[in-house]
Amino acid sequence: MADALKPEQLGAYFALMESVNLLHHSVEQQLQADGGISYVQFQLLARLAHSTGELTMTDLADGVVYSRSGLTHQAGLLEKAGLVTRGPCPDDQRATLVTITDAGRAVVGKVMPGHVEVARRMLFSQLSEKDVAALGKMMTRVRDHMRAQPPRSAAPRKRV
Repeated sequence: MADALKPEQLGAYFALMESVNLLHHSVEQQLQADGGISYVQFQLLARLAHSTGELTMTDLADGVVYSRSGLTHQAGLLEKAGLVTRGPCPDDQRATLVTITDAGRAVVGKVMPGHVEVARRMLFSQLSEKDVAALGKMMTRVRDHMRAQPPRSAAPRKRV
């Protein structure tokens, strides 16, 4: 059995997890109220809006932390709402290409001001510029370490 976390590590872990959960809850409420979308749907739309406007499902899966089946379901809901379209990728017939629509861009534009306000109020209002820089450096290092693992889309599927 691995050694237990030191008290400082345990405290930092729980503070981080509670903060993330509180922030996530506030973001979910804002996105639902302002745009009728979930956080995962926002992630997909924002990634598409800030890219060339189209990505493969694999690229989307590698960019967001969500299961393949869940991602397919969310893309289907967004397609049904007219916010994205899905179709075959001209470069790879095995891939599905997801494209944001004008309506999808409009939803991103509608929810973004509130999204920024929630982030500012819940997270950044309590931090100095120096704190933000330090937090950014620390979390980038942690994220890069976590992302150094093979991409989620490359992980083998479990057979039932």
